[in-house]
Amino acid sequence: MKITDTVKYVGVNDHEVDLFEGQYDVPNGMAYNSYVILDENTVVMDTVDINFKDEWLKNIEGVLEGKKPDYLVVSHMEPDHSANIKNFLDKYPDTTVVGNAQTFNMMGQFFALPSDMKKLVVKNGDTLETGKSTLTFVFAPMVHWPEVMVSYMTPEKVLFSADAFGKFGALDVDEDWACEARRYYFGIVGKYGVQAQNLLKAASGLDIEIICPLHGPILTDNLGYYLDLYNKWSSYTPENEGILIAYNSVYGNTKEAALLLEELLNKKGAPKVVVTDLARDDMAEAVEDAFRYDRIVLATPTYNGDVFPFMRTFIDALLERNYQKRKIGIIENGTWAPMAAKVIKGMFEKSKEITFVEPVVTIKSALNNDSRKAVEDMADALLK
Repeated sequence: MKITDTVKYVGVNDHEVDLFEGQYDVPNGMAYNSYVILDENTVVMDTVDINFKDEWLKNIEGVLEGKKPDYLVVSHMEPDHSANIKNFLDKYPDTTVVGNAQTFNMMGQFFALPSDMKKLVVKNGDTLETGKSTLTFVFAPMVHWPEVMVSYMTPEKVLFSADAFGKFGALDVDEDWACEARRYYFGIVGKYGVQAQNLLKAASGLDIEIICPLHGPILTDNLGYYLDLYNKWSSYTPENEGILIAYNSVYGNTKEAALLLEELLNKKGAPKVVVTDLARDDMAEAVEDAFRYDRIVLATPTYNGDVFPFMRTFIDALLERNYQKRKIGIIENGTWAPMAAKVIKGMFEKSKEITFVEPVVTIKSALNNDSRKAVEDMADALLK
């Protein structure tokens, strides 16, 4: 695939993977992106997952047309991008590997590399002249590993963005970018909003026309749209007005309350209402929606003096990713000692800019007239 006259795509699509990083459902597979810069010096940008060694090396060979690569730039040492470094060097032993000090520290942990391996250790802001073009290395620590760096290529105005601007899904599948990019971002990068903001600030000083990520499609049109979304996501700013109702239910009574709230909100003109059963639906999508919308309702039974296990897992996932700037409503259920609201408020006590919606709805076993009225009052409060 041609990206520019000098940049060619040599990545692969993976339709065998079922769980990315062992936890994220990827029904449309994954893309592991790699690129070749054809200039006076030839540069390969990153490798791919170990299962695609032969396909990737064949792709490179086809692009090189008999040439030998001069450099291999390693942007990120996570194995879905770095696993074939040794295999690449076995085939092209004269290649100089380019990375930063932390890159090479990690590389030695993954591979038994040849002692005479040629390497170029770069610092933030260093450049590599390839001939007519120049690569400038911009460090992006903790987006989302400490050694990550991106590369800006001039005069082509191409940003090789590592895992930033990535998404789930193979490149031969047509799907909406934002949905799977959002789920990818909050699942994998979401904890590191400050670091992602730092990268965006660095990128704001660059004249970028093409973004080449390590996952997902190459971005060439309407770059402002993608940059705006990344700015919102990394600053924890709600993307849309709306309400996520996330519930657990043992015998159906808490579910009934959650669905009653959904019905009332829709009748009262809520901009958007999304309901998820945390025990059955995709947890990563629930996390994505929690960050997408500006309000959330947590509905759970009390369980062993705590919240239901799936709810705790969900809240832990939000807290790990610095959940903030949101309104939270609580529906708790308990037959003899409802404790869920107290536990939930305690879990969020260190979170920034969290407003709890009053009243808390307390159900004693099953809905009655009083608790139904409380659900309606919550609906009104959520829409104020």
